[in-house]
Amino acid sequence: MADYTVKRFEEMEPILGGVFRRARASLGATAFGMQVLQMPPGADFYPNHDHAHDGQEEVYVVLGGSADFDIDGERVHVEPETAVRVAPETKRRIHPGPEGVRILAVGGVPGGTYSAPDFTDLGGPEPGPGQ
Repeated sequence: MADYTVKRFEEMEPILGGVFRRARASLGATAFGMQVLQMPPGADFYPNHDHAHDGQEEVYVVLGGSADFDIDGERVHVEPETAVRVAPETKRRIHPGPEGVRILAVGGVPGGTYSAPDFTDLGGPEPGPGQ
């Protein structure tokens, strides 16, 4: 029997007022992190953070809109059909463009095992500062 899941983004569990969709858990994936971010114009809540503590490398794929990424103090403008990879120790922050931005964020631990944070689980708590 085939084992697969198909979900539209709108069917994935939202948190933070719908800005964050629990894509990994909604699809049943366990090997890597994956979330959908739908950030409105001017949103200023995405934290400047790194993943040195858990070793997670992240790839952000811009699906719609645009954003400026602050990456270790360098500002990088990103538009649709563009991907950005960020190493675990590198600080990153996202500033949505004038029309907002929709991003698929994928993360994993190079050569290691991914452990999902509680806030990414279905029905889990909302993320706290720096998560």
